[in-house]
Amino acid sequence: MKTPTIVSQEEWNAAREALLVEEKAMTRARDALAANRRRMPSMAVEKEYSFEGPNGRASLDDLFEGRRQLIVYRAFYEPGITTARGPYPERGCVGCSMVADQVAHPAHLNERDTTLVFVSRAQQADIQDLKQRMGWEPIPWYTLSDDFDSDFDVGDWHGTNAFIRHDGQIFRTYFIDSRGDEHMGSTWSYLDITALGRQEEWEDSPEGHPQTPPYQWWNYHDAYGTGD
Repeated sequence: MKTPTIVSQEEWNAAREALLVEEKAMTRARDALAANRRRMPSMAVEKEYSFEGPNGRASLDDLFEGRRQLIVYRAFYEPGITTARGPYPERGCVGCSMVADQVAHPAHLNERDTTLVFVSRAQQADIQDLKQRMGWEPIPWYTLSDDFDSDFDVGDWHGTNAFIRHDGQIFRTYFIDSRGDEHMGSTWSYLDITALGRQEEWEDSPEGHPQTPPYQWWNYHDAYGTGD
């Protein structure tokens, strides 16, 4: 490995300031992209879908858990998925496992009226065992039982779909896959692919979107709703 150029503190600061200009431009571009996502047309979900959860059968509407928005990640954990690290049910897709490891505590998304769930074709007993062993207990994880994965572009590959409920109807609002999933995991990255965004006043959002001052809603993940 070639040793980087060694410079003085003043030269290092100047180089860092030059890169900071590019980083701020990227941040503004990312904010503009998220603003465009909030203006994407929606697609009505007309079919009924069924999942198996820890409490039994569940509909797509049930996956919202009473909230307005839903984010669904399709994780490849199922019979037939074998990796160099071991076979099912001990192991699943290594990349999907890395995604699960990066997921921030869902309470922050929940506070923004948004639910995150994972779905796989594994049986619930195996999913619950894997969640406990890997420390993924906070993530709601359901078993696929129909064509949901193929209907929403995640039949043959991982991917993240975003949905919203309005007047009793569910709509698909956005979808990412491939390297787009690399950026998922933080509260901000998930909110930035939703129709309502972060719901903070500084955002460029369509008229009527819910918005509150930044920092005001932030809290410890175990203190939401307690007034702390």
